Amino acid sequence: MERSIMKIRKIQKIRHTHIRQKTQAIDALNYSQKLKWRWADHVARLSDNRWTRKTTQWTGPLGLRKRGPNARWVDDIIKVAGPHWLRAAENREYWSSLEEAFTFHGEGSC
Repeated sequence: MERSIMKIRKIQKIRHTHIRQKTQAIDALNYSQKLKWRWADHVARLSDNRWTRKTTQWTGPLGLRKRGPNARWVDDIIKVAGPHWLRAAENREYWSSLEEAFTFHGEGSC
């Protein structure tokens, strides 16, 4: 999309990082990961018995999951923060330091 805005063809061999600097567009993947991380932080801090927290902690029916690449919403967060991510989110400084690690893998992957 950015190439078409700048009228740059792929054959011109201009890197996407250079185009991104010129257009100053926000990386959609990085932005969505940042929002997901912040939402997980919000959910972890909920102290009452809301559906939001219940559905996030729900592990699903007992038994094996079907084969395939299907991942749960929380699996990405567990990779970075560990299986006890709800407890890790209570420490704001630690949680904010993990945010960069969580969103970094999305940068430059266009």
